[in-house]
Amino acid sequence: MEEIEKSPLYQMSRTTLTQYWNDSCSVEELTYAIDRGAVGATSNPTIVLNVLKSEINLWDDHVKKVIRNNPDWNETRISWKIFEDVTVSGAKLLQNVFDREGGKCGRMSIQTDPANYVNSKAILDQAMHFNTLGANMQIKVPATKAGIEIVEEATYRGANLNVTVSFTVPQVIAVAEAVERGLKRRDKEGLDTSLMSPVATLMVGRLDDWCKVVVKRDNIDINPGYLEWCGVACVKNAYRIFKERGYRTRLLPAAYRNFYHWTEFVGGDISLTIPYEWQKKFNESNVKPEHRMDIPVAAEIVGTLYSKIPDFKKAYDEKGMTIPEFDGFGATIRTLRGFIQSWHDFTGVIREYMLPNSDVRK
Repeated sequence: MEEIEKSPLYQMSRTTLTQYWNDSCSVEELTYAIDRGAVGATSNPTIVLNVLKSEINLWDDHVKKVIRNNPDWNETRISWKIFEDVTVSGAKLLQNVFDREGGKCGRMSIQTDPANYVNSKAILDQAMHFNTLGANMQIKVPATKAGIEIVEEATYRGANLNVTVSFTVPQVIAVAEAVERGLKRRDKEGLDTSLMSPVATLMVGRLDDWCKVVVKRDNIDINPGYLEWCGVACVKNAYRIFKERGYRTRLLPAAYRNFYHWTEFVGGDISLTIPYEWQKKFNESNVKPEHRMDIPVAAEIVGTLYSKIPDFKKAYDEKGMTIPEFDGFGATIRTLRGFIQSWHDFTGVIREYMLPNSDVRK
């Protein structure tokens, strides 16, 4: 226990306002994180697929039982049932945190079907269904045009949202504004908002990835080290705006690629959803968690990124994109493509269980 208490992430969780979440619903990974101060967790189709594969020993009998008990269900319906069950199992691991924190923390994020990113009704219907799966569920919807359209209503209905597939300041501000409208409707009707804990994800590493693609594609001459700061700069700009306006939505940096995606956010009143492998790197380092959230990214770096990379300018400026333009942003397209493919791969795993002569069933 003494060694755990000395770990940087444990120290951060105990000495600063910065929350830390586990970026997975894996039993092994989530247990490690909770022991070191994590107070939440996230999942998506890629994460749940990897959990099912890596912890198949925990799920093999359950998958076969669900198939056996529902002989008329197709592979899609079976897949969603297993997807829900894997995620809910993670939520149960967080139940003690949820109870200890009076319902303000200890939530597990579950993601709606990424293929529905253009269908507001489908997103809302599935979000409200997921909201019935447990008291400590956090519902992930995309920061696409259709996703933003349902944020107010889902919040008004009592769903705690984690709005994802989001990489830019305009997206997280649109999320925060929509959440506020939903919360104000609840306040006006005397509905409880004390346990509402919405978050707006900003996928810092995926923004960095996309800016690197743009630089290579357009042959932009720029210091390559500056490209590690794209996401950090956008989070710090968004954080400043959130604090000035008093939004009740927390920022949630995600998609880690380097140490800046941790060290530069320490001290902020935000949540960090950190993949297991990065938690290990951080905890095994000699880096101390020092308050850096309020230290701006060097003006030279921001200015160069802003003047040379058009998509960074779109991501950094509060009005860099309109809501209808979110769907066409490069990082959005790449991420949706990956999530949708992961869902098809997840269904493929379940299909192998269902086929009569599949080796999986032997």
